[in-house]
Amino acid sequence: MQAGLVVLCLAYVLSQFFRAFLAVLSLDLARDIGASPEDLAFASGLWFLVFAAMQLPVGWALDRIGPRHSASVLLLIGGAGGALVFAAATNSLHVSIAMALIGVGCSPVLMASYFIFAREYPPARFATLAALMLGVGSVGNLVASYPTALAVEMMGWRATMVGLAVLSAAIALGIWFSVRDPKKVETNHKGSLLDLLKEPALWLILPLMLVAYAPAAALRGLWAGPYLNDVFSLTTTQIGTATLVMGTAMIAGTFVYGPLDRLLGTRKWVIVGGNVLCAAALGLLCLWVDSAVWVSVVMLSLIGFLGASFPVIMAHGRAFIPPHLTGRGVTLLNLFGIGGVGLAQFATGQIHAAYAGASSTAPYTAIFGFFAVTLAIGCVIYLFSRDSVD
Repeated sequence: MQAGLVVLCLAYVLSQFFRAFLAVLSLDLARDIGASPEDLAFASGLWFLVFAAMQLPVGWALDRIGPRHSASVLLLIGGAGGALVFAAATNSLHVSIAMALIGVGCSPVLMASYFIFAREYPPARFATLAALMLGVGSVGNLVASYPTALAVEMMGWRATMVGLAVLSAAIALGIWFSVRDPKKVETNHKGSLLDLLKEPALWLILPLMLVAYAPAAALRGLWAGPYLNDVFSLTTTQIGTATLVMGTAMIAGTFVYGPLDRLLGTRKWVIVGGNVLCAAALGLLCLWVDSAVWVSVVMLSLIGFLGASFPVIMAHGRAFIPPHLTGRGVTLLNLFGIGGVGLAQFATGQIHAAYAGASSTAPYTAIFGFFAVTLAIGCVIYLFSRDSVD
């Protein structure tokens, strides 16, 4: 199983890459195929929404078919196929179609790992293992920054995407040959998604799951590029460097969050503290939107660090999920986490378009404010949730 988890981790590196690389390609896509920031926001949002919608069939597949077939087949068809479509794109519609396909391909990867953790390891270790997988896999976030900018400058974005298609296919085959499915849970309880939705504890966790990951993912995945270019006139390589710093902070935050629930004896207050501080950082970025490049990069990095509570929220919700519904339970949580980013990208695309004529800073002040307000609302609802520590 260890070799399989390593290959799944490589697949998650790809998943992290594909959700973040548009920020670095934004200038090249605008020049070559006329893709505007709103077009790329739509394509990025589509990736996240398709990814989120796939969580329901993926959850069923994990429980019934197992992670080996679910992850390998979808990554081969969606990941490799979508990257090839992207490489051949001649307009923004083609980019959106490609991103939707890639979203399908990436949709089972992390949940396949979490499914194995939930079935094969003690519950008390879930948050730490989940954070470890998320942190190591987030190397893809780093690759989607400065290294991608260099690759695009050296051989062009089309050749880069062809290379990613080949890599996706190779990793999909690696999953097929290395991952072993955990034993199925023997139970008389059939269960369904409706059974999960009858659990009151989850309804106080899901709203925060919807908004907690969105600021860091949306800013790192797209808006950091246009923001740093429009306000500070940074080049593609400079944007790559800035997003590399933010991506590093996101990985560091993931590793810091992971063991805190066991160290402090609470999940709820770890999550509350981190997300309240993240909302505050977003508010400060609104105030200091054009103060200085280094200030903006520091604040973006702080948002990335504090916005890495995803695995702890996942562990909190998992505590209320029965064993025979593990697959559908973790994918339901992931649906809200990833779907929230997709909805946020659609919303922020419209916000950017609405404020684009006012000034260079107005669209981004509005976007940062939107994330601050929605995150604060999620935190208020979450305050009424029950704590859980295994």
